[in-house]
Amino acid sequence: MMPIDSRAFAHGAARMLKAAPGAALRTINKVIIPIVKAGVGSPPPIGGGIVILETTGRRSGLARQVPLASVRLGDRVVVSTLRPSSQWLRNLEARPQSRVWINGRARPATADVRRGLLSTAQLSVHKAA
Repeated sequence: MMPIDSRAFAHGAARMLKAAPGAALRTINKVIIPIVKAGVGSPPPIGGGIVILETTGRRSGLARQVPLASVRLGDRVVVSTLRPSSQWLRNLEARPQSRVWINGRARPATADVRRGLLSTAQLSVHKAA
């Protein structure tokens, strides 16, 4: 029987545990995204709901979609996070032009990102072309 390097074992276990939540969220998002894109859970003109935010990956250049809780006031939608490392937030900082799905339709938007304890992105939603 080979001796086990406890540090390597602990490091590997920690990596697996850290990766598991991300995989779980990706699986949940695959179910939620089409439902929200169909208009279910969209915020009313004044109020809260769920939107799909589509950003452009700052390194890959690929479209990235994430469901987010939001508050809407007319043509403004605010989304936020407590996680400063949120990729969607970093993508918006690199390229503020985005799309937001509301009531089953994708609309172009421009983000104004504010960093802090609660980082927010205020999306100015434009009329669909």
